[in-house]
Amino acid sequence: MARLLDRRNFLATLPILSGGFAAAAPAGMYVALNGSLTGGKTPWPDMVDLAGATGFAGCDVNLGGAMKEGVDATRAAFARNKVRASFCGLPVTATRDEETFRKSLAALDEAAAFADAIDCRRMMAVMPASSETPKAEFRRILCDRFATIGSVLQKHNVRLGLEFLGPLHFRTSAPHPFIWRMEEMLAFAKDCGPEIGLVLDCWHWHHSGSTASDIVAAGKSRIMLVHLSDAAKLAPEDVRDNQRLLPGEGVIDFASFFGALKKIGYDGSISPEPLGRIPKEASAAEGAKMGLDPTLAVMRKSGVA
Repeated sequence: MARLLDRRNFLATLPILSGGFAAAAPAGMYVALNGSLTGGKTPWPDMVDLAGATGFAGCDVNLGGAMKEGVDATRAAFARNKVRASFCGLPVTATRDEETFRKSLAALDEAAAFADAIDCRRMMAVMPASSETPKAEFRRILCDRFATIGSVLQKHNVRLGLEFLGPLHFRTSAPHPFIWRMEEMLAFAKDCGPEIGLVLDCWHWHHSGSTASDIVAAGKSRIMLVHLSDAAKLAPEDVRDNQRLLPGEGVIDFASFFGALKKIGYDGSISPEPLGRIPKEASAAEGAKMGLDPTLAVMRKSGVA
């Protein structure tokens, strides 16, 4: 009963918060609510209601929470809020030992079928920028694993984006540097199969020294989803992943970034992810709006909204 009352109280606040618009862009890109904006204050499926009320056109999916709610309830939540399911996390631990990988792989078929049923056809996984295993060996192991994952996803019309990590502290956290640049992750994704592409996080794009040309080279078919934040001007050794800024507060070249996305016809989700920037005391709704407004502003300034 307490959970039901909490949900009623939460839903009662939403009409007050609504800006009465959808954050969709004419070019097809749309802004999705990411959990980094809410500070863990909003459980699933209330995130979908919050996304709709605060003006987002999409919402990133908590796969575990959505599967507990079921297909019908999840589809209904997205429908009543007129928002899209942007992506969910890959429910497979692919970068650890073989036993862990095989155990987690067993649940993928059911999860991918569920994702397909709720029209969430993108998953993502974060790739390590360094490892305990020499690069060539680690690359071979992971390529085989992601090829296996891709064969399962293909049955359900779901594709997977791999996120490369650009900051120096990730590259030096283990003895052997791994893949941390966009063009190299693209080559790896292609080796894994047609279902595998990239997560384009502009923070990692910037800190890895990647360029607009790398985005164009990847093309629409290999960019699965986009994360957005901004970066202060810091020496590489001083950069930490939870020191991000809101779009437009830092030095990232969004004109080039969005210009390249427009050139390739990207029409997927843009999820604001300014880790460490939203004040802890901010409400979930305040955090959501803090992420949405500057994202739309840089998109408009870049000519894609």
